[in-house]
Amino acid sequence: MSAKYGQAEALDTWHSNTALYKGAHSPTFAKVLPLMSMPPAKRVLLKLSGEVLMGDQPFGIDPAFVAELAKEVRDARDSGLEICLVIGGGNIFRGMAGAAQGMDRAQADYMGMLATVMNALAMQNALEQIGVHTRVQSAVQMDQVCEPVIRRRAERHLEKGRVVIFAAGVGSPYFTTDSGAALRAAEMNCDALLKGTSVDGIYDDDPKKNADAKRFDTVSYDRVLADNLKVMDASAVALCRDNDIPIVVFSIREKGNLARVLAGEGVQTIVRKEA
Repeated sequence: MSAKYGQAEALDTWHSNTALYKGAHSPTFAKVLPLMSMPPAKRVLLKLSGEVLMGDQPFGIDPAFVAELAKEVRDARDSGLEICLVIGGGNIFRGMAGAAQGMDRAQADYMGMLATVMNALAMQNALEQIGVHTRVQSAVQMDQVCEPVIRRRAERHLEKGRVVIFAAGVGSPYFTTDSGAALRAAEMNCDALLKGTSVDGIYDDDPKKNADAKRFDTVSYDRVLADNLKVMDASAVALCRDNDIPIVVFSIREKGNLARVLAGEGVQTIVRKEA
């Protein structure tokens, strides 16, 4: 393991990878430091990776899994939260991957933006089938299928109890959907940015490659950037830091985990300013 990962700051606490994957907390730390839960929130932005929509498939969209995700979003909305969504496009097309294979980067990124619109429409369909009024707003204008991004209109939708799904990132190439999520979270005055991924938090190393990787309960924005911890791209983390928006990283693949995290339970990592 790299030396930089061995110098844990006093404010960062972690539990063993093995215990957390079993859903248990480390008894040593539990007696001394309570698990940190996300701060109270009225409006949140939920960022989902496109790969999550694949379910167990190797590619594309799994309608059954999207339907289960929609139920979790509905339950969060029904708890009184105002919900914004941003969904990546990696299950269909990833711009950086296309560029790595020789495509023009800007052209590949625009293709990736269109993939996020497809995912947004799939989620909208799943939500509306269970009675959740939803609006899709795209940073790339396509009036026949969704609204353009208009902040005041989006705020009005949220006030009426609708879920707003922001698609097409920031509308420009060279920016990821993480940056789009951070931008929309700041623009909409969200109390937190929740990132639902395939892992249960932020580790000091890749837990899929290193069985000894340690998970953080809390970690500062600056450490995420300095140690390149890969939770989100640097511009997204910096934007959240500058606007004091906590980033809550958790596993969305575990059924019911979104509700547990919102209730202050469940396994998660919170990126925030140092106390």
